[in-house]
Amino acid sequence: MKIRIVIPLLLACLAGTACGAQSLNADPAAPASKSAQPAAQVQAPAEDKAAAVVNAIAADPALNARLPADVRAEGLKMTTSLGYPPMNMIGSDGTTAIGLDPSLGRALARKLGVSLHITDEEFNSQIPGIITGRYDILMSSVSDTAERRTNVTFVDYVKAGAGMLVEKGNPEAIKTPADLCGRTVSVVDNGSSLALAEQTHADCEKNGEKGLDILKFAGDQEALLQVSNGRAQANITDYVVAAYKAGDPKTGTEALSIAGTEALWGIALHPDNKELIEAVRDALDALIKSGEYGKILAAWDLEQLAIESALVNGE
Repeated sequence: MKIRIVIPLLLACLAGTACGAQSLNADPAAPASKSAQPAAQVQAPAEDKAAAVVNAIAADPALNARLPADVRAEGLKMTTSLGYPPMNMIGSDGTTAIGLDPSLGRALARKLGVSLHITDEEFNSQIPGIITGRYDILMSSVSDTAERRTNVTFVDYVKAGAGMLVEKGNPEAIKTPADLCGRTVSVVDNGSSLALAEQTHADCEKNGEKGLDILKFAGDQEALLQVSNGRAQANITDYVVAAYKAGDPKTGTEALSIAGTEALWGIALHPDNKELIEAVRDALDALIKSGEYGKILAAWDLEQLAIESALVNGE
C-alpha cells in the first residue's frame, strides 16, 4: 500500500488555482487546451498496454443518460499524479498519461459515453481539487480510508497491499514475512515498507528466532538492486511496484504479494455528486462483469489487484 499524507488544504488550492497541475488530453495527438474528443474517439495511446481492450469498449447510452448535464457536455475531468509506476506514469513523449489508472480512466469514459481530460496534479492538491469541483474524479492509487471519506466519496476499484521481490525461482522458498527471520532484506528508508520490515524483525525476535538484517536505501531502484546482486534475499515494497519491477527480466526477480496487507484503493468523487458516483460505480461494475476490467489489469500484470464488484466506501 502506498502511504500518502494529505497536508492541510492550501488556500490557493481551495480557491481552485492551478497548484502546479499539468493538463494532459486523453487523445495524445490533440493539444491539451483543445476541447476533448467525443467518447467514441477517446483513444488509449499506443504505449498504454491495455490500449486494444480500452479502445474496443462501447458506450452505454443508459449510463450516459444518468450523468450530470455538465459531464455529458464537457466530458469527465480526471486528476492523477504521474510518477508511481505501473499505476500512473508519463509516456515517452513526456506528456501522455499511461499506467493502470489512466487505462481504467479511459475505459470508464468510453463506457459512460463521454470525453476525458486527464490532469497531472501534485498529490496533496488532488483532494482539494475534487472538493472545489476542479476535477470530477481522482484516480491516483489512493487508499480508501475513513479519514479521507470525511471529504470525498470513493468508488473502490482495486485492492492492493505490500509485496516482496525475491530472486527469480525463489530459491529461498520465501512465502510470507515470517520466512524472512534471519535473512537480509532491503527497503526504502521510510513509510510502510520499512515499518513492515521492522515489525517482522520484532516478531521474529519475539518468537525466539533471529531478526532481520534490514538494509535501508533512499530509492526503490537501490533497494531492488540488493536482491539482483545477491546481497539481500528479499526487497519489501508495495506489491504493484514489485510486480512492475519483476516484469523486467533483467532484474532476475519475481514478485510475491503479502497476504493481510491489502487495502481498497478508490476513485475519489465529491460526496454531493450522487449521480456521478452511481454512474461511475455502475460503469466500473459493467466493465468487471464483461471481463474488460480483468483484461486491463492483466495487460499491466496486475491481476492480483482485482475486486469482484465495484464498491462505494468499501460497501
